Amino acid sequence: MTTPDGPGAVFRPTHVVPPDGLPAWEAPDTTRPTTALDAFLPVRLLSRSGEWGEVLCANGWSAWVDGRLLVAVPQPPPTGGRPVAPAEDPGPLLSAAAEALDRYRRAVRDLAADPADTGAFREAVRGLRAGIVIDGGSVWLYDAPAERWTYADGSRLAPYAVVSGPGTPPAPQPQDPQPRDSGPAPGAGPAEAAHEPTRVVDPPRPEPGGR
Repeated sequence: MTTPDGPGAVFRPTHVVPPDGLPAWEAPDTTRPTTALDAFLPVRLLSRSGEWGEVLCANGWSAWVDGRLLVAVPQPPPTGGRPVAPAEDPGPLLSAAAEALDRYRRAVRDLAADPADTGAFREAVRGLRAGIVIDGGSVWLYDAPAERWTYADGSRLAPYAVVSGPGTPPAPQPQDPQPRDSGPAPGAGPAEAAHEPTRVVDPPRPEPGGR
């Protein structure tokens, strides 16, 4: 099996296997087990079938796993080269996020004082949308009116991800983890026996007394 980008394309993982490794199956069917995947193995998520995920290894070997357990690979913010949009001041979005947090905190405090008044709580937070992630000097801010995430490195603000819009595929919906049929998702190719699964191994150590 070749990567979706064609022969010779650079393998770009989207996820890694969690620290405990992952059981794997030839198809989204628990009666067809195959070689388990090693911990921290980079994989590329090809498709989903309910809570199953079809993953591709760097050597072309593919298998089905519990997609809920895969760890997403973070994508770098778009600040390595030119800004994708004219630089903006992150101050207004920071202020809006602080005001939204304060509004939500007041609503939670009022609900704690009168737990039965859930209607007042829902009314107080109606339409409230905010998001902020701070990691050292980096900050991701949600711009609710524009329905997009933005990224700032302390001074410059640039669009990071559009939440919705024309052509945006719908997010996968949670489904029963047990498939209703034993076949793979439409368009998914079978795993090829010609490839051994990718493994994470320790480098060979020299024999005692060797150079």
